[in-house]
Amino acid sequence: MPHSAVYEAPVLGATSPDAPGAGWASVPEGELNWRALGLETVASMLVVSLRRQGDRAFEAWCQWPRLHPLNERVNVVEHHPLIVVESTRQIAVAIQRGHLRTAGERQFEAVSVSLGLHPGLQPSESGSVTDVRVRVTLSDLVPRAGAPASFRVTAEFLHAGQVFATCTMTCAPPEPDERGPRVAAPEFGLLHPSAAAVGAVADADVLLARGPQGRLVVFPRDPAHPVLLSGRPSLLTALAVLEAGRQAVLLSSGMTSRAVAGLRVDIRSAVPARGATVTVVSDHLGAHFAMTAADRTVATGSVSLRRP
Repeated sequence: MPHSAVYEAPVLGATSPDAPGAGWASVPEGELNWRALGLETVASMLVVSLRRQGDRAFEAWCQWPRLHPLNERVNVVEHHPLIVVESTRQIAVAIQRGHLRTAGERQFEAVSVSLGLHPGLQPSESGSVTDVRVRVTLSDLVPRAGAPASFRVTAEFLHAGQVFATCTMTCAPPEPDERGPRVAAPEFGLLHPSAAAVGAVADADVLLARGPQGRLVVFPRDPAHPVLLSGRPSLLTALAVLEAGRQAVLLSSGMTSRAVAGLRVDIRSAVPARGATVTVVSDHLGAHFAMTAADRTVATGSVSLRRP
């Protein structure tokens, strides 16, 4: 049996927080199912297996459907970059639920995401699904009271033996005292940009609208979007914040989605599902964005762009 912390601490609370292996749990690994990943339907499942390769190393396999809701409806698709982010999130959930001793059954949330894309290496798909291998490293495991308070996952995505994307995600449990402010934008006087203007495939994917003074706000056209807003949440996930920032930068720059080379977001506090103001400041590498709710900055991020 491997001499790993995972196998040395099978019982919650059996070791002290400072002991080697504190924070680990012993559970079966391998094939996953959509319920284990906390998903609402099997159609949302992108990660099909996760196996340990070392003390804090894992290997995952993904299957990305050509007809994913975020992808273009063309015969040969290049997968949407947010599929990389959502795959990383599902991997983080699998690690938390299957390999970490956490307090209670709360699912950790992504609070920081950084995505880098390697130009020209993204896989395209003309059939049904793309098989993707993922090398995963767990790091920055911060203990608190015998259970992890946060952890970081770094995932390298490979197709045909080449790394085409790298995503780093920091996860932590939600803080109950940071569930506000919740801002509701007025439903009159708002104009949604076209899907093409924000680099989206369909109008239902548009997360932004402009007010009478040109102010850009988060106001999803589909408040129950199956990927970005599954279950009609009152708060945005990091995935939705990242997409809203990406759309805001593409709208302000006039560039297409294929110009995106990297994405980053840091969640400072809860981001309301509607009404947060988005501001964009451009620089020579792309643009930075900030979201404000109730006069407080709740999220910041950046979008790296490849210039023509």
